[in-house]
Amino acid sequence: MAEVLNFFNTYMPVKVGITDFIEIAILSFLFYQVLLWIKRTKAWTLFKGILVLLGFIVLASILQLNTILWLANKTLSVGIIAIIIIFQPELRKALERIGQNNIFKGFFNFEDSKKDENNEISEKTITELVKATYELAKTKTGALMVIEREISLEDYERTGIEVDAIVTSQLLVNIFEHNTPLHDGAIVIRANRVTSATCYLPLSDNMGISKELGTRHRAGLGASEATDAFVLIVSEETGKVSVANNGNLTRDVDGTTLKEMLLGLRNNNVENKKFKIWKGKHKDNEEKAD
Repeated sequence: MAEVLNFFNTYMPVKVGITDFIEIAILSFLFYQVLLWIKRTKAWTLFKGILVLLGFIVLASILQLNTILWLANKTLSVGIIAIIIIFQPELRKALERIGQNNIFKGFFNFEDSKKDENNEISEKTITELVKATYELAKTKTGALMVIEREISLEDYERTGIEVDAIVTSQLLVNIFEHNTPLHDGAIVIRANRVTSATCYLPLSDNMGISKELGTRHRAGLGASEATDAFVLIVSEETGKVSVANNGNLTRDVDGTTLKEMLLGLRNNNVENKKFKIWKGKHKDNEEKAD
């Protein structure tokens, strides 16, 4: 027992008070929110790659792989600069949010439960999407529709024209009608609204794509590679419907399959409510009290 006391007296001479626990709680919460923010952006894939490299360095340290450790030590300073360069777009967005006083809105998204329901794609919207998609397919009208999921599509929205309208089959068909001002490019759909039209998307550099597929399909696949968006593509040449998701392109999708995909997409969005439940319940209790 005396040895244990001596150990704590030697290595932990500072007494831990209530303020220390408060600081630990605050820093832990902030660190978790930063990780959550990274996960909602394109930086999450890069961040996972960095974690793999760090794990490899730890393994090299355990196995005493001196050459690898020497290389890792020499490239550490350069690596820090490289990380800043890699994460530059995400860091810029974070600083922009701070400047716009929206940092707490972005990190601590405690919205009420009713509003959260409106932020999920509804079955009515799914029905309208499927209906519009196959109406466009019948007339061989090219279309590109990007459905936002966890990762924000604001960068793509800025390249287009703001629409901000409820999703209906009539609206979608009119947008992609030939010789109309908004028919060229992609539309971005967030929940149950079309936010922007004529948006530019990054083209995929996947060499495995069939040569018969054009720019529309490459753009849809590129968006699904860069983000977690769900992309609907209608071919102007064949009238066939394709879906791009998680960097994969599924061609010749029928209406029943597309509806099942969209319903599955809706059911996978439940985890978005984790940080919105408390305020929703609190507000519901207040309304009941009134």
